[in-house]
Amino acid sequence: MVRTTMARVPLHELTPRRVLLIKPSALGDIVQSLPVLAALRLRWPQAAFAWVVNDSFVGLLENHPDLERVLPFPRRRGWSRLPSLVAQLRGYDLAIDLQGLFRSAALAWLSGAPRRLGFRHSREGAWLAYTDMLDTPIKQTPAVLANWSAALALGCTGSPPPIRLGITAAHHQRVAAWLAGAPRPLIAVHAGASWETKRWPATHFAALLHSARERFGAGVVVVGGPGEETIAAQLPADVNLVGRTDLLTLATVLQSAQVMLSNDSGPMHLAAALGTPVVAPFTCTSPLRAGPYGAGHRVVATSVACAGSYLRRCPTMHCMQELTPERLWPALARVLSAVQAA
Repeated sequence: MVRTTMARVPLHELTPRRVLLIKPSALGDIVQSLPVLAALRLRWPQAAFAWVVNDSFVGLLENHPDLERVLPFPRRRGWSRLPSLVAQLRGYDLAIDLQGLFRSAALAWLSGAPRRLGFRHSREGAWLAYTDMLDTPIKQTPAVLANWSAALALGCTGSPPPIRLGITAAHHQRVAAWLAGAPRPLIAVHAGASWETKRWPATHFAALLHSARERFGAGVVVVGGPGEETIAAQLPADVNLVGRTDLLTLATVLQSAQVMLSNDSGPMHLAAALGTPVVAPFTCTSPLRAGPYGAGHRVVATSVACAGSYLRRCPTMHCMQELTPERLWPALARVLSAVQAA
């Protein structure tokens, strides 16, 4: 259900000339919002689209085929550069806030767009900035489908389409050279995560990878960002790309792999969105809300009482020992068997 603050043209009848999408962070959240852009581009092929994103994630949207502009939000420098950003926000007919926080809603309001769409259940009073509100129960809805409710309200139909990115031939050539000597099927592994409560132990990942090598002859490419080198060093890798890829190159690596083994993280969502089957342990987050979207993925969740608590720090971390490699192995083996049979 959609609610509007005044009698206006219904959202599904809008034909905006300029559309502003606001989803500054984080990597996985941005990825899960990209189907909205793809669908709206098809619905309004003549419109100009812009996306407000934290400057650390600008690279993901570089050369995006559906965007005319990418507007970096200088998160680390706070609001000091706000005036220059506000000047670039002006002139849009429709602003869509998919972040649902004070700062993103403020950007929607500062844009001056006559229609500003967001979630009624947004946090930090964000809904006060909107002219139109979605009643989507965002805490009980998978993120891709929660975002998709905005596209449906704007007249799109069907299911979320595949995402598009600005991956070039140069990306493919670079990644092909890196992965040329690795055995197949190739498992991409991300054993890091932004929260310590989402970081399944590296020793658990290593045990699974050794089993995958012994039974399936699988190759391993390890991915991750700066600061995750210590984790990566504990894994049996044919190729170690931790800290060596920009976001589009990372996407190309994940697209080139046959399987992704990962914690709940941005790279996990990126792999799922690109169609690579994901196997993931889930500890402190909910598979319903944060699991990889689409068919062919397998999630194994802890069964401790505090599962899905969304605590960033935990004094016990019982889930890490309860969720053993033996519990994940059947899921990984099934996915690898399906890959070999294809």
